[in-house]
Amino acid sequence: MDELRQPRKNPMTPNTLLLQKKWRTLWLLALAELLGMAVWFSASAVVPILTDLWQLTDGGRAWLTMSVQIGFVVGALLSAVLNLADRIPARYLFPATATLAGLTTIAIPLLAQGLRFALLMRFLTGVFLAGVYPVGMKIMATWTKEDRGLGIGLLVGALTLGSAMPHLLAVFGGVTQWETVLYLAGGLAILGGIIGVTFVDEGPYRSKTPPFNFRYVLKILRDRDLFLANLGYLGHMWELYAMWSWIPIFLLASFTQSGLSAVWASGLSFGVIALGGLGSLIAGKLADQYGRTTITTISMICSGLCSLIVGFFFGGNPIILAIIVLFWGLMIVADSAQFSAAVSELAPSDYVGTALTLQTSLGFLLTLFTIRLIPPIETTFGWPWAFPILALGPAVGTWAMWRLKKSPNATKLANGRG
Repeated sequence: MDELRQPRKNPMTPNTLLLQKKWRTLWLLALAELLGMAVWFSASAVVPILTDLWQLTDGGRAWLTMSVQIGFVVGALLSAVLNLADRIPARYLFPATATLAGLTTIAIPLLAQGLRFALLMRFLTGVFLAGVYPVGMKIMATWTKEDRGLGIGLLVGALTLGSAMPHLLAVFGGVTQWETVLYLAGGLAILGGIIGVTFVDEGPYRSKTPPFNFRYVLKILRDRDLFLANLGYLGHMWELYAMWSWIPIFLLASFTQSGLSAVWASGLSFGVIALGGLGSLIAGKLADQYGRTTITTISMICSGLCSLIVGFFFGGNPIILAIIVLFWGLMIVADSAQFSAAVSELAPSDYVGTALTLQTSLGFLLTLFTIRLIPPIETTFGWPWAFPILALGPAVGTWAMWRLKKSPNATKLANGRG
């Protein structure tokens, strides 16, 4: 009877409680990232109607996306040089910038009368998003070690789904009501900021706040292994955002030629981009098991082949075209998180945020060129020949990953799996 009166011991050990908190935090971080990144392609999703409303040229259409990229590059470079991602607590920097990105997006339908003001707001949106994406990866890195590929894969998957969200909003009325898409996207980003400040904090692997050191950026650029990891990322980015930016227009033109509604193009565009989230998650799990260099190489070979062949199906059977672009969407993002995971493993722990911010700023700087490259190729040669040039990026990235795999420091990657 005495034994029955004794209080039952709590089976929850400190490690179990920490594990529960870890995954609760990571899922909420992924949700906040998803919502915060909903503003990225919000204007691009309504380009068809803005083209008629504001009489946009091909250059104006491209600048609606490029202005965000430029803002992100400026914000990320400033953050890297000033070590902001490592010196400002992430639980404050992440939600503040997500909220500001939401407000600048809402300002477009609220105040814009034409392209000029919209481009300014899109630029500022990009600046603020530099405090969302890289900082989110840094938070994820403070919670993960053996499963870092999966963790950052989850975050990049959320980013991918968030980037696709405006195309889904466009399906439900946004094709004709462009203001609705921007209001909803901005509101989602603000909600992401609220979730971030309320529920998200750094984990047990966080480092002490380092001293300000603007020279660390130069040290990163001179490190051979970090250079190879970043070169692989640049090859990936050469392809990714040009595809994401122009695949909706490509599908719209192809489906129009086949006699299908624009709604089908918006719906498939959402699927193409969103499916990359699943690819990122699966690749993260596989990279932790088989190595980052192996999984990134397979992903880049598959996506590069898709960019070479997709144009030959323009205006053809919509089902076959849909299968190809959906597979392309699955594979084109699968490698993304693993380049970031590799940098977080190769860089000194107290400057991981700076290293990740620098990596993303260089990648998005490159996208300014490739996004602008597609329209003149399409105008000159037609949609069937618009995308093959993107295969150059995966080719270079594959070479970089092959070189990194042979480096002695490859043992730092994926718990020694390279």
